[in-house]
Amino acid sequence: MIDTLYSTFDFKLRVRLSFHDPAAFEKYLGTKEIWDNAEKALREIALERKADYFEAPGEAAMYGPKLDFMAKDSLGREHQVATIQLDMNLPERFDLFCINEKGEKERIVMIHSAIMGSIERFSAVLIEHLGGNFPFWLSPVQVWILPITDAHNAYAKEVFEMLKSSGIRTELHGESETLGKKIRNGKMQKIPYLLVIGDKEVEERTVTIEKRPSKTVENKEEESKGAVKLEDLIKNLL
Repeated sequence: MIDTLYSTFDFKLRVRLSFHDPAAFEKYLGTKEIWDNAEKALREIALERKADYFEAPGEAAMYGPKLDFMAKDSLGREHQVATIQLDMNLPERFDLFCINEKGEKERIVMIHSAIMGSIERFSAVLIEHLGGNFPFWLSPVQVWILPITDAHNAYAKEVFEMLKSSGIRTELHGESETLGKKIRNGKMQKIPYLLVIGDKEVEERTVTIEKRPSKTVENKEEESKGAVKLEDLIKNLL
């Protein structure tokens, strides 16, 4: 689950094996044998999955060891973004068991997992990770429409309505500013697609695409494209 979620946003994860501190065992619940078995199991899982992992004695919870998933943001800062914790002690306290193949009671291990944590914290880390360059599907505003002059507003409104009716999050910017300033503002706000409309576009029923110049989560260098048919654009965006 963690791999699926974080690979969607192009996070490169390291796994921290958060183990107990042998020099301060008195602060942990449970026996040394239980802890050794649990930590051995986590280490074997990390090896089996060929995870990029490191061990961190003293980072465990008092009730059990953890797998903490660490990710770096766009500035190289490391954040813990997910955790899976083994709890051998609550099952003892509450006498939790299953019936095994021999018909005998067998103690279970409780797993606490936080895949995303709080949505607010995850969103904050994601914004830092992407540097504001959201993938197209996640961008709050996906397209700006930029008519060059008032003479192009009618066709620009037509383009706006077609994109909006297709479910594409679109804004029309027909204010009396230079085209250069509109494009600059759009790129500063990290809008994925800026559609420029002038005489040629009105005549040919096309749009000219200006894309943000930064590298996005799709791992493609975004760059300006030429004029494209409106129908082709909508198909490609969808």
